[in-house]
Amino acid sequence: MADGPGMVEGADAGVRETVDAVYRADSRRVLATLIRLLGDFDLAEEALHDAFRAALEQWPRDGIPANPRAWLVSTGRFGAIDTIRRRARFDATLAEFSAQLETSMQNDPAAGADGIEDDRLRLIFTCCHPALTPDAQIALTLREVCGLTTEEVARAFLTTAPTVAQRIVRAKAKIRDARIPYEMPARADLPDRVDAVLHVIYLVFNEGYSASSGGSLTRQALSSEAIRLGRLLVELLPEPEATGLLALMLLHESRRAARSSDDGEVILLDDQDRARWNRELIAEGAALVELALSSRRFGPYTIQAAIAAVHAEARDAGSTDWNQIVGLYDVLLRADPSPVVELNRAAAIATRDGPAAGLALIDAILERGDLAGYQFAHSARADLCRQLGRTADARSAYARALALARQEPERRFLERRIAELQDDGTAE
Repeated sequence: MADGPGMVEGADAGVRETVDAVYRADSRRVLATLIRLLGDFDLAEEALHDAFRAALEQWPRDGIPANPRAWLVSTGRFGAIDTIRRRARFDATLAEFSAQLETSMQNDPAAGADGIEDDRLRLIFTCCHPALTPDAQIALTLREVCGLTTEEVARAFLTTAPTVAQRIVRAKAKIRDARIPYEMPARADLPDRVDAVLHVIYLVFNEGYSASSGGSLTRQALSSEAIRLGRLLVELLPEPEATGLLALMLLHESRRAARSSDDGEVILLDDQDRARWNRELIAEGAALVELALSSRRFGPYTIQAAIAAVHAEARDAGSTDWNQIVGLYDVLLRADPSPVVELNRAAAIATRDGPAAGLALIDAILERGDLAGYQFAHSARADLCRQLGRTADARSAYARALALARQEPERRFLERRIAELQDDGTAE
């Protein structure tokens, strides 16, 4: 890109850095607003990319606008209308659509620049519409609202990229053909719709807090976005489970800085420097847990948050109240029975009652065929075998976990564990 009038190369590079920063921070919010204004996912995505291309061309020449996000929304919207107008000359079916877009712009030319409601939360409710299947709701939200690639969404689903792509295409078509509106549900309908939204926000947070693959343990932008959306949802709908989910995310997020070393290696919970835990987030999360529990209408997210609060409030690993944690897992297993909850409960029992007690429970889960493809079931089994001196079993279980791991820090951790057992040379 050539320098604009009076621009020097360094300044031009600075503008490029600004555009990149705006893209990272605001591109999904701009996209959400464009989807609402244009009423079409694909047209909005095209408009988004055209707007950022225009920014790269115009901002070096004209200067960075005072409100970059509003500029991008306006530029993308005008560009999309021009595109549809041109296409309408050759496709009569687009003429009515073009006229509708032009009318909406004339009636409200500044729509979307600084709306009161958050367009990304509105878009989540649209993506989580009950007309869509649960898998489609989650895939579409992760792709469109959060910007995960199709491959990243596929890994979260433990499926293939073409399968996810097909789900997304079908979901967009369903929204278009059923004329599902890009708007918040009526307040009376919100409780019925909120469960799917909570689930999606939780999945987004999990992908950010423990990335499904790649060279980094976490993806902070995703977990921060999930927390932002969680705060908005609590403000919009202060239901106990929305409050509980926000508490759960804050309590987990409080430990982020201590979860890995300066060179990116995994640090297990018992070995973390608790001085690095964020006490402000812990205090906020614990207060929200109390608020949700006091309602007596709480569910699985609140119970998980209560477990996280017990960990967060312990001065050190040795003073953790494992009786309380096991009791909370008992409650969680009744409220939300699943093999993963069983696994976590087994790990808690192993700490409270000894590795043999936990191992028996994990072996029972695996013998049923549950969690055979779940990395953490095998790594948990390996750790308990190691504690019991069953070195060969530990090596085998670590190897199975390593074969399933997709995240590089976790792979290195498992490789170290295997190497330690080989170096030990202990025979059973």
